[in-house]
Amino acid sequence: MDVYEAVTSRRAVRRFTDQPVPRKTLERVLSAAAWAPSGSNLQPWRAYVVTGAPLAEIKKRVGERLAAGDSWDDSEYEMYPPALKSPYRERRSAFGEQRYGALGIPREDMEARQRAAAANWDCFGAPAALFCYIDRDLGRPQWSDVGMYLQTVMLLLRAEALHSCTQMAWAKFHKTVTEVLSPPDELILFCGMSIGFEDVTAGDARTGRAPLDETVTFVGGG
Repeated sequence: MDVYEAVTSRRAVRRFTDQPVPRKTLERVLSAAAWAPSGSNLQPWRAYVVTGAPLAEIKKRVGERLAAGDSWDDSEYEMYPPALKSPYRERRSAFGEQRYGALGIPREDMEARQRAAAANWDCFGAPAALFCYIDRDLGRPQWSDVGMYLQTVMLLLRAEALHSCTQMAWAKFHKTVTEVLSPPDELILFCGMSIGFEDVTAGDARTGRAPLDETVTFVGGG
């Protein structure tokens, strides 16, 4: 698979089979992903790859909290600005309409939307998950470095015929994840990432992208 195919075939998959992901494959992907760029080579990411019983325990504990109606953990970072301006507001709205529309869930059915969102914390059935942390003392440039690392991981997973879904949703239950993984106190959970083989029977639609001229400006000739 060449890099163009990896980029264009990567998408957020939200239904996985239970086929195990070989440990050696994950080690190969993450060893190569370590070459992702970062300012001054800080390599600010800290990844925990979780499978088997520990992942099942995380899912179980979050499931129990959801069933009990527990509130989300206090946020350790702002996921989105309180008031998204145009065109970002419209893009987010279009994503929600496509996502829940594909599931046959109308906008006004908030209970059904919440049930669909709860699949996040089952990793959409994936047998492997990556939880990505960053040191809370680092700044915005280092957060962008973490994004480049995660993108590198996702593209390498495609080269292994695997799919993924990054999920900031896991930050809403960061205390539960911490109970199982016991990361150092100085780390913030940025996101989780579900990893596995796609359930091709699901037929999930891919979210579109803005036209090139909305996001890119060419300056100069040639």
